[in-house]
Amino acid sequence: MSLNQTVPAEEAWQAVLARDDAQDGSFVFAVATTGVYCRPSCPARRPLRRNVRFFALPREAEAAGFRACKRCRPNEISKAQRDALAVADACRALETADTPPNLAALAAVAGLSAFHFHRIFKAHTGLTPKAYGEAARARRAANLLAGEGRVTDAAFGAGFGSLSRFYEAAARRFALAPAALAAGGKGEIIVTAQAPCPLGTVTAAFSRRGIAAIELGADGEAGLEAVRQRFGQALLVAGGADFEALMAQIVAAVTEPEKAAELPLDIRGTAFEERVWAALRRIPVGTTATYGEIAAAIGAPAAHRAVARACGANRIAVAIPCHRVVRADGSLAGYRWGVTRKKALLEAEAGGR
Repeated sequence: MSLNQTVPAEEAWQAVLARDDAQDGSFVFAVATTGVYCRPSCPARRPLRRNVRFFALPREAEAAGFRACKRCRPNEISKAQRDALAVADACRALETADTPPNLAALAAVAGLSAFHFHRIFKAHTGLTPKAYGEAARARRAANLLAGEGRVTDAAFGAGFGSLSRFYEAAARRFALAPAALAAGGKGEIIVTAQAPCPLGTVTAAFSRRGIAAIELGADGEAGLEAVRQRFGQALLVAGGADFEALMAQIVAAVTEPEKAAELPLDIRGTAFEERVWAALRRIPVGTTATYGEIAAAIGAPAAHRAVARACGANRIAVAIPCHRVVRADGSLAGYRWGVTRKKALLEAEAGGR
């Protein structure tokens, strides 16, 4: 059996039973009694498990003597794959075009109606094409400001039609005046503090609005370096005794996670990331959720990959509990601060229920 190692046989069989089109392209299954191989979402009658073999690629199934199903055409690109490619092309266009294309233009390139394209784009990315384009322009502006330092050049170079539009977008996205961003974030003051915790050293970064980052590391220097990378050239100031009480609360949240809800947070992310992070904070202590369940909870059931990326982008450990998200089979996925720490957090929470 040549099943792709990323899709265990039992998980693949469950995908076949569910006709899961999200797994199309991950593997094909062949039926010994018919000599035919299919994609997971094939609408044909389900075979008996004992007659099924799994292959990572259509050519492997054909080399084993099976022929392609004429109903689901597993040796051709699937609808789900076509949609994913169309969204990927649209994302590139929105990220690189001087003037972002409108919905009609994007849909025309994909060969889809505007309504259908809008729906699949949001399902894959968690954002509308317009919101995605605005976020891409904001990122380009940030990069231009960091490299050139001139607000006017950055605004028009990123595709904003006027300085007023750019200032409005900058205020929403960065919570900083563009002039401060142009100086590498020097207009913002970030206070850092550290304390030992059961998982090593916890490093916290405080802005004027709350906790902007919580890093877990083996030592203090690793945590400080992560904060430096996060906040670039913002003015970093070491916190003194005034921050000892807050640090005590953060450390307590590591061992008593229900206390994390009391921490004042400065959450910074895209609109989609913040929806995901809000859903993570609703996962009860001592329980877990899958990426698919989080995607469904935010109203984007097909966006489980985007949910995974949002979990990976989280910089506030424990308080935004991305450690409570697991794979569909219950196994632990990656964790910014290490799978060992993720396992320890989950075990501590399960033991405290």
